[in-house]
Amino acid sequence: MKNSRSPLFTIFLTVFIDMLGVGIIIPVLPALFFDPETSIVPLSMPEDQRSFLYGALLAVFPLMQFFGAPMLGSLSDRFGRKPVLLITQAGTLVGYLLLAVAILWQNLPLLFFSRMLPGFTGGNIAVILSSIADVSDDKDKARNFGLVGMAFGIGFILGPTLGGLLADDTIVSWFTASTPFWFTAILTALNVLFILYAFPETLKQPRQVSVNPFTGFRNLAISFSTPNLRRIFIVVLLLSLGFTFFTQFFAVYLIQDFSYSEKDIGLLFGWVGIWLAITQGVVVPRLGKRYPPQKILMYSILALSASLVLVLQPNTALGLYILNPLIAIAQGITSPNLTATISMQASKDMQGEILGINQSMQSLGQLIPPLIGGYLITFTSSLPIWVGSGLILLGWIMFVVFFGRKKEAE
Repeated sequence: MKNSRSPLFTIFLTVFIDMLGVGIIIPVLPALFFDPETSIVPLSMPEDQRSFLYGALLAVFPLMQFFGAPMLGSLSDRFGRKPVLLITQAGTLVGYLLLAVAILWQNLPLLFFSRMLPGFTGGNIAVILSSIADVSDDKDKARNFGLVGMAFGIGFILGPTLGGLLADDTIVSWFTASTPFWFTAILTALNVLFILYAFPETLKQPRQVSVNPFTGFRNLAISFSTPNLRRIFIVVLLLSLGFTFFTQFFAVYLIQDFSYSEKDIGLLFGWVGIWLAITQGVVVPRLGKRYPPQKILMYSILALSASLVLVLQPNTALGLYILNPLIAIAQGITSPNLTATISMQASKDMQGEILGINQSMQSLGQLIPPLIGGYLITFTSSLPIWVGSGLILLGWIMFVVFFGRKKEAE
């Protein structure tokens, strides 16, 4: 029993430290383009150009993750989970250090490079998910994948709050916009040490696989040419597109329709993060004991689409706080069960590759919305969220018609 629990604990702690670093970035990056006091672009630059640059900065991270995730997943199938995690975390550490330097130097090209590097190494989520798959059977997968979501939720609660505080010079005089990233670099360095000394190798049987920079395109071709993979990965792409429209532009909606400050946004996101952590730490394991992942997804994906529309209805802050947990609950249930369903499509020795493809599809879904969302908000600030809800609804239809019924019949 001890051996079965220890890997999950170390995996959880690794993801938590990683996600805490990601969360810290959330309130800081927008200020680099839109806050006159911390902006690193000329104040004379038109706002539409600032929006384009900001969207491009958001997009380069998933773009690099698209290439990195399948390569890292395949490498972990070949050489083991631990060495790949060590190398990728070291790369992420360098990226955060460069990000802090780019802010100090107000160097825009370096800022972009500093996001590209951890974007590529951030594809290691496929390796982490593979580690969980290594130590889980089909019945436990959704519950164990929920640990990743719970770690993400806790990081989502603490990260934005820490980021906002560490960048506020009214708290400590020497705090600047670069301070959160020095702190994040320290966290990542600790994560490297933790993986080195406490993370167990979970891969039992290495597999010889070829790896090249275009592995992502090759794997996508495989996924679209294989019926069961094609269906589930189209669902993944649609859900990723839809939810990214929400996550990237909900703050814009709050600013324009509710006059929310960065502090207000951080508090609301923290409230959502609490519900996300509760859902994936408590609700998902209990549902997993009673229902298979495919059955749960039949309802949770539809609920996610509906919840995005519902959060656009309140006219008061109280209404936002009441309804936003619905998104956290629906997404918190959907994410681990979708990952478990994908994992079930591959044998034990192909977990890294299949979950790498999954991460590539999600990265592709995260790449497109930042590039076109800025255009959509010129019509109305809520339009990107409506589009997101529609894409998720389309994903639910695809799942029910082409995958859900088939799996229930088996």
